[in-house]
Amino acid sequence: MKNSKIDRRVFIRNTTMAATAMALTGNSAFTSSPFPPKNKLPRWKGFNLLDFFTPSIPEKNRSSNTTEDDFKWMAAWGFDFVRIPMAYPRYLSFDRSKNITVEEVYKTDPKALEEVDQLIYLAHKHGLHVSLNLHRGPGYCINAGFHEPFNLWKDKEAQDAFNFHWGMWAERYKTISSEKLSFDLLNEPAYIEDMNDQFAKKGPVPGDTYRKVAEGASKAIRAASPDRLIVADGNSGGNNVIPELVDLNIAQSCRGYWPGTISHYQAPWVWKDPSKAPTPVWPGTIDGKYYSRESLEEFYKPWIALVEKGVGVHCGECGCWRNTPHEVFLAWFGDVIDILTKNNIGYALWNFRGDFGILDSGRADVKYTDWYGHKLDSKLLEMLKKY
Repeated sequence: MKNSKIDRRVFIRNTTMAATAMALTGNSAFTSSPFPPKNKLPRWKGFNLLDFFTPSIPEKNRSSNTTEDDFKWMAAWGFDFVRIPMAYPRYLSFDRSKNITVEEVYKTDPKALEEVDQLIYLAHKHGLHVSLNLHRGPGYCINAGFHEPFNLWKDKEAQDAFNFHWGMWAERYKTISSEKLSFDLLNEPAYIEDMNDQFAKKGPVPGDTYRKVAEGASKAIRAASPDRLIVADGNSGGNNVIPELVDLNIAQSCRGYWPGTISHYQAPWVWKDPSKAPTPVWPGTIDGKYYSRESLEEFYKPWIALVEKGVGVHCGECGCWRNTPHEVFLAWFGDVIDILTKNNIGYALWNFRGDFGILDSGRADVKYTDWYGHKLDSKLLEMLKKY
């Protein structure tokens, strides 16, 4: 009892001192305060689920399909969030032997939509918030692998289709509260001229163009679901804050992949010749540049400043592909998650089961724990549970 009184007095004293400092010096005192900024979004922690990630229809009983056990384990381990990145062709009905037409972009498949319903139902059954995301929206994807009939950043037809899809999802789930379900508009926007070239040059989407697309989709959503929580991924592949959206009542999603020389070491969709990828270290010099905790903190400064401005921020994707040495991955990722956590920013690992995940990641340098027939990366799990 005596200790609790002391703690209470210390708390009151510190709070009073912080309030006085802010009154005297304004908001600048807040950034140097030991108290983290207030994030409008909960500090959700969880995973990406890849059931609808590819444009093609997968095998019905493939081993990577999410099961109810997955949700049970997530909840039991203390996680409360899943993000479902979807390729829109995955839930359409069209002639898959040919390139999709503009008209076919609107032909949703009722059975596929019900599969999404079931995934959301199971997540909610086990107390997890769901973020529904278009990883591939009409006219855009950060990855190649599907021939688009138009370009989202250039063509009104693509933007109309994009708005249709979000309006459809908003109408379908309008009775589900934002506490349980949010909409993440588009995965990792970047300006790409040739979306059929995986290694095409990628740049930032012009701010006014991004605003036009995000505002159009948001209006379509809020026409059916006025209070829906909407999230926009950072520009330039999720890395950069989007100042053009600050006044639109849209949260923003950063990434936990910087530097990519660590997170995507030898990833074949990133490196034309994976054997030429520089060996990752943490901290240390990679390809002539020194990286450390301090450089990570610098990278996230704009996102922390966005939180301080009153915009909700979450890290929708993070992690390392399986070829990054495990000890390097844990050292680097520990710093990433620590920085996010200290600034009240939650995260979602890409993915739960698979190359980036805590189960069945296929890493060659991990001593796995058997978990009901799956290979569990216990070191990674225990690190995540600390935050």
